[in-house]
Amino acid sequence: MKPFLLALSGLLLGASIAAADTPQSVPPSAPNQPTEPLAKSFSWSAARSFLDTVNRNWTDNRQCLACHTNLYYMHARPLLEQADSEAHRSIREFLEDRAQHWDTAKPRWDAEVLTTAFALAGNDAASTGKLHAATKSALDRMWKLQTADGGFNWLKCAWPPMEHDDYYGATIAAVATAIAPEDYAKSPAAQAGLAKLRTYFAKNPAPDLHHRTMLLWASAKLEGLLTEREKQATIAELRKVQRADGGWSLPALGTYKRRDGSANDPTAPSDGYATGLAVMVLRQAGVAANDPGIQRGAAWLKANQRESGRWFTRSLNNDKAHLIANAGSSLAVMALKAVEGK
Repeated sequence: MKPFLLALSGLLLGASIAAADTPQSVPPSAPNQPTEPLAKSFSWSAARSFLDTVNRNWTDNRQCLACHTNLYYMHARPLLEQADSEAHRSIREFLEDRAQHWDTAKPRWDAEVLTTAFALAGNDAASTGKLHAATKSALDRMWKLQTADGGFNWLKCAWPPMEHDDYYGATIAAVATAIAPEDYAKSPAAQAGLAKLRTYFAKNPAPDLHHRTMLLWASAKLEGLLTEREKQATIAELRKVQRADGGWSLPALGTYKRRDGSANDPTAPSDGYATGLAVMVLRQAGVAANDPGIQRGAAWLKANQRESGRWFTRSLNNDKAHLIANAGSSLAVMALKAVEGK
């Protein structure tokens, strides 16, 4: 096993032990399961309860920000009622504390800085509309980690679609900068970093539709990442893979291998992650809320919420925990609110 993966395995083992010794702040959510019944009716309050519970427990027990669990929560939670929940405040305080103490408690990976900047920027944009000092600090530090080619050293843990290549880290940096309030993208640090990032994207085509979708999200507010033709091509490609039931399937957004080496089925059923991401980004890219494809996607999300308040997404790696369903549930909320115009 590579040294990095050995270190990562040790960290995850330590986190698991810590989780066993740490009291749960609230009772944990039941595991993500494909057999969980659908909700009898769509419920914002059930979504809010699930997101608060699963994300608070992850943060308390793991003391980290994970792409597959609490990353998108910080974007989604301010969009729901009772936004100033104890869970939301606690996770926000955790991220601010990390951003403000990296000089003494070093980031574990460069990815920690990028995800913190991304989470705080989205949280600021969705809540106060003001750029918090901790957010600006994280964003500015992010650019100091940029590599010579304009990209970033990202986690490569063979956990697609997020933690498996450097390109995703570059899209995270782009989106964080694009959505940060108060014209952060026009700051000197951002301008210098974006110039290099544009070069990176120009020289490195996105490897799959998932990453092109992330880049489309950033390009909604940042010029020079995609040409107009490239934007329209990505929109058309997303429309092409929308399923007959109105949803999208994560395996259709890229060619991904499972941990045992088998292929994921590109014709797999629609799921919360892919549908939430597609609908939300298409709206950010300017597709109208009353567009038939958007309406069918929103209808799928409302019809496929589970009893717990979550939306299920099968893991691309193995069938142990399906943690990506946690991120997918936040994306589903973001998508539905985007359709509502919020």
